[in-house]
Amino acid sequence: MANVTVYNMEGNEVGTMELNDAVFGVEVNEHLIHLAVVRQLANKRQGTQKAKTRSEVSGGGRKPWRQKGTGHARQGSIRAPQWTGGGVVFAPVPRDYEVKMNKKERRAALKSALTSKVQDNKFVVVDSLALAEVKTKEMQKVLTNLKAGKALVVIAADDQNITLSARNIADVKTSVAGDINVYDVMKYNTVIATKDAVATIEEVLA
Repeated sequence: MANVTVYNMEGNEVGTMELNDAVFGVEVNEHLIHLAVVRQLANKRQGTQKAKTRSEVSGGGRKPWRQKGTGHARQGSIRAPQWTGGGVVFAPVPRDYEVKMNKKERRAALKSALTSKVQDNKFVVVDSLALAEVKTKEMQKVLTNLKAGKALVVIAADDQNITLSARNIADVKTSVAGDINVYDVMKYNTVIATKDAVATIEEVLA
């Protein structure tokens, strides 16, 4: 099992922790990580774009001028695509961008993402994370102590003091252990997790 150093909120070492190899020590599958990120970004798309084709634009039922003898090019409708106000050629229509990925693959991708952070020494464990009040300055001080810039902060349960204190810090996101995803793990340089959060992740994924 991999051992990681456990820090306190002041950035001091207070012990070590063994990580479950079934979650944090798997073989990294970059292909699955890529698929998981593509799936998440694709599934966020609304797919509600729409433009009208020439059959949907109002007007244009009458031929603008006779076929021959005017000196103009022949035209059949003022709502043809080449006319101002005409329909759009190959207009976009509402569609579903959903990318499917089975549960086993999603779990394997998340394990691979977490393992890659541990291997790169970008997975920081803190013994506990608690603030007496909502204070962005205090949260920033904790991140500075842990030498973490662009960071994903993972906590075991929803804590409004932590969430609201980190909300206004650029490049920092908080997440409950049960809701972490591959995209967030890979997007942020450092993953900071409490010991309780690590235990929850291992319980869910092991």
